[in-house]
Amino acid sequence: MGKNKSYSYQPGRNVHRITLYSTVYPEHQYTSKKERLYLHFDFACFYAQVEQLRKRLYGLPLIIGGWRKENGTVKGIVATASYEARAFGIKTGMSALEAWQLCPYVCMLQVDYDAYTAISEQVHIIMKKLAPVVERYSMDEYFIELTFLKDAGRKEIESFAQRLQDDIFRATGLVGTVGIARSKTYSKLASGLNKPKGITLILTDEDERNQVYPLPLSKVWGVGRRRHEHILAEGYSTIGDVADKGNVHTFIRLFGANFGKMLFLTITGKDQGRVMEEISGDYTPKHGVSYGHTFSEGSCDVWRIRGEFAAAVQQLCYRMRSYRIRANSFSGMIGFNKQGLPEIGFRFVTNGCTNIDDYVFSACMNRIMPAIERAAEQKMEIRNLVLGTHQIDKTSQLNLFFTDEEAHIARFKAVDEIKNRFGHQYITKANTLFRVKGNTHFLARNV
Repeated sequence: MGKNKSYSYQPGRNVHRITLYSTVYPEHQYTSKKERLYLHFDFACFYAQVEQLRKRLYGLPLIIGGWRKENGTVKGIVATASYEARAFGIKTGMSALEAWQLCPYVCMLQVDYDAYTAISEQVHIIMKKLAPVVERYSMDEYFIELTFLKDAGRKEIESFAQRLQDDIFRATGLVGTVGIARSKTYSKLASGLNKPKGITLILTDEDERNQVYPLPLSKVWGVGRRRHEHILAEGYSTIGDVADKGNVHTFIRLFGANFGKMLFLTITGKDQGRVMEEISGDYTPKHGVSYGHTFSEGSCDVWRIRGEFAAAVQQLCYRMRSYRIRANSFSGMIGFNKQGLPEIGFRFVTNGCTNIDDYVFSACMNRIMPAIERAAEQKMEIRNLVLGTHQIDKTSQLNLFFTDEEAHIARFKAVDEIKNRFGHQYITKANTLFRVKGNTHFLARNV
């Protein structure tokens, strides 16, 4: 190993279930307009499937994310559920208590991100042996550019998909679905049609009309609840409604010139989405970065909550340095343990654009500590927090009245180098160690 070897940043490390981008934004499009072919692979109930294999829990209803306190109280949020659990109506995102009420004998385990990440990297290597351009969209989803098979016959394309599934199953014992289509969006939709291990080909106009057009618009990335309501009000309810009767000008009127046009192209399968290998060197997040964390228990301990914010700032600033961006405007919120209590949102600014922890943490605490102290005085237990950039700066232009001290920059570069090489667990700031009590970080809850 060379003496001066530099280790790459890993902006996705310790960031779980993250969606970094979609095809809705112009910067995630190929600039050239040509026919392409895309493959999307999606593991079925990935976390649950891994645990069923590791712990021989096949056939049992299982949720990942639930746990019991010493007094038997069920806590946690369902990160994913096995098909056996879903048969009882258990869904991702519901509380573990709700899941237990639906199925009192449901098995509950916590997330083991290290194990899932290792499998995800193993699958990425398998895919790279079959195709040159592979994007690991999330821990359990992948895109492959299949344009080299664009002119192949249907049987040859299906054979490629089958080989991919077989290679992954032999290496991991896990199954997943494959969708292949002429747009990145439609390949993702196709992979959801025949779970848990089907292959769906959307290669012709007729395929799109028969299999994609009947799907509701809410299935398309970029169509959130509010946008969905606006589109429904225009008389469109399915993808086919927009493809057959839609007008790009309607979407421009609703959502603006750039986003409206891009969303229309995405819905109609005309997007030219890029398959981006991992976090490609030219990728910069358009809307910044964020961090969110839910404590295992609510807390009124001001200094432990302060420690949670220190950990949030540390993660946020590391990711900003990874992407070579800075910010001077930040926002966030704190949420409470008691249902019905409204969240508290906040914004703060630093003296200039920065990605150095000390500056961000100081400005954050000046802004939010009074609210934390008031909540503690009123016995309002804080349960979760979110922190993110509000406006980002992608340039290296100097601030007019503020400059990051060279000593700070050098120190954080050295710390980042250690984290990149050995992992984030080996070096951290002291104030991040004083955090909310409880088995907050998952595996300690598994018995």
